[in-house]
Amino acid sequence: MQRTPKYWVIVPAAGSSRRMAGAGPPKQYLQVAGRSVIDWALAPFLELPDCERIVVVLAEHDRHWPEQSIARHPKVLTATGGTERFDSVRAGLRLLASHAAEDDWVLVHDAARPCLRATDLNRLIDELAGDEVGGLLGAPVVDTLKRGDASDRVRATVTRESLWRALTPQMFRYRVLERALRAAHDAGSAPTDEAQAVEALGLQPRLVRGDPDNIKITLPEDIERAARLLKSWSAA
Repeated sequence: MQRTPKYWVIVPAAGSSRRMAGAGPPKQYLQVAGRSVIDWALAPFLELPDCERIVVVLAEHDRHWPEQSIARHPKVLTATGGTERFDSVRAGLRLLASHAAEDDWVLVHDAARPCLRATDLNRLIDELAGDEVGGLLGAPVVDTLKRGDASDRVRATVTRESLWRALTPQMFRYRVLERALRAAHDAGSAPTDEAQAVEALGLQPRLVRGDPDNIKITLPEDIERAARLLKSWSAA
């Protein structure tokens, strides 16, 4: 009988929030709509019956994680991350090495994305179920794009045809993701997301349409926007 692949989640949360102003906690621990950003980020996966475990990859001296109630959830494991995002994802893969099979699915989600809808997560899983590579949530670009110069003058208008914003989660077979990130490490490159590393293997991740409101907290004003979104969804 054919084995049914399992689903594992890695949440890289070792970043330093360089673009957030102030000397407060990292952005994943900021409060939004009554809960921490990372609490919101993990919630859709904890509600997913097929989710085996979630690995939260932390900075070495993270003092905020133990304060989170979600830190004590039985499905949540932790690992220590590295300098770059892909180093942290590799740390999560190493922790899962003794648990996950090569054809199991690994979903990587940003700790600073609190607005993932369960419908988008389910669509990603359903549409990639039979795929041998995997893919990611994305949102087609709808704005007019400009390329600027060093003086912030417009050099050109860039066609938006076939352009997508990459979102998370990104979902790949364990063997594919591990091989892609190991190859990136060996080549001395630092892919900005998992799909880029998989692309470097000559593979083509599939784009699955997601809600453009699945925003990543990057700037202080993003907290207010996320709060408005989450409150409006809970009131609907």
